[in-house]
Amino acid sequence: MAKPNRCSRRHFLTSTTVAAASAPLFLPGRIWAADGDARPNGRITFGYIGVGKQGRHLLHSFLPHSNVQVVAVCDVDTTRRLHHQKLVEDFYTTKQDKEFKGCAEYKDFRELLARRDIDAVVVATPDHWHAYPVVAAARAGKDIFCEKPLSLTIREARAMVNAVRENQRVFQTGSMQRSDGAFWKGCTLVRNGAIGDVREVYVSVGGPSKWCDLPEEPMEPGLDWDFWLGPAPVRPYNSVLSPRGVHDHFPNWRGYREYSGGGMTDWGAHHFDIAQWGLGMDESGPVEVLAPNGADVKRLTFKYANGTVMYHGGLEGYRFGAVFVGTKGKVCVDRGRFQAEPESLMNEKFETLPTQLYRSTNHYKDFVDCIRTRRKPICDVEIGARSVTVCHLGNLAYWHGRSLRWDPVREQFQGDAEANTWLDVEKRGPWKV
Repeated sequence: MAKPNRCSRRHFLTSTTVAAASAPLFLPGRIWAADGDARPNGRITFGYIGVGKQGRHLLHSFLPHSNVQVVAVCDVDTTRRLHHQKLVEDFYTTKQDKEFKGCAEYKDFRELLARRDIDAVVVATPDHWHAYPVVAAARAGKDIFCEKPLSLTIREARAMVNAVRENQRVFQTGSMQRSDGAFWKGCTLVRNGAIGDVREVYVSVGGPSKWCDLPEEPMEPGLDWDFWLGPAPVRPYNSVLSPRGVHDHFPNWRGYREYSGGGMTDWGAHHFDIAQWGLGMDESGPVEVLAPNGADVKRLTFKYANGTVMYHGGLEGYRFGAVFVGTKGKVCVDRGRFQAEPESLMNEKFETLPTQLYRSTNHYKDFVDCIRTRRKPICDVEIGARSVTVCHLGNLAYWHGRSLRWDPVREQFQGDAEANTWLDVEKRGPWKV
């Protein structure tokens, strides 16, 4: 497939840049929506927004699907962008046993979204760059796979849900533990009352992020640093945030508040997500979060309306990501393994239990299948939003050093005008959602 006409691309950027200055979001669905959803049995065309380490992993995850065709990659780093364009074209050259030159490359994701021939996008940018491309993609008629944690703020998460629903898009959050059989078994036991009433949940993940204090370094050639920052405040370049060239490690932008929520959102979007699944809270959440005070509250504590409490930190003696403690036993889950007490629970015939949870054995195939059927995937946008909201609530309690009462229906703090100003952060330039 040839690249889009260069003149039309320039015209698009010129017109939309002007529009962006006066409107909070462009690419309205009535203008850019595709003529129709992907045909049930046809090829599904993918574009990638962000091709760093995780984006490369997701390329390798979707490329082998016989009915998926990757036609575009986008990144603000020239070296990474061209590297992954070549990776895609080399893959199809080998697969077809003839030269393939059909993957376009873009620095600006708006150009990619303007293409009517792209059915779905994969968003694997840093967290502060999730919300705007997702909302724009939904309005452009694209189905979306977006990495976890879903958002930088609570308000962003709800804006993403609203855009996906309003435009009837299929959306998969990249919390792939839901497609791991160990977590499915563990949560199935909990949801079927196998350990009685759940009294406590222990979630072992890292702590909150901090404000960025990195020193200035010489600019990386080929990187559009201002575009990398996007909605975040202007600051000097540092390679910790965007390492030079193609690399094989996860950059530590995750550790800084301007771009992410630290371990609380990075791993929390996995393990708090599993806690939410096991508790049946995929469309709700806790009603209170207690900040540790060194006295009566020893660790960050979430309270649910039914009396269940969830602690940030593992249960002593149990090296698992999430541990459910009930009146009749325990369920402990982590990647590829689970443990239950009493041990007899591990021999349950899970497929015959009365309450059956959504079962996926491949997170990426599940997304592709749902594009065809138009059903919600195992980690739909609402699930991703609710799980990351738990993480954000924990961070807000840590950052501000006080307890908070939360209304999961209205998604506001109760009787706390100051705390309600923390639901979002200021966005730079036109990047508001």
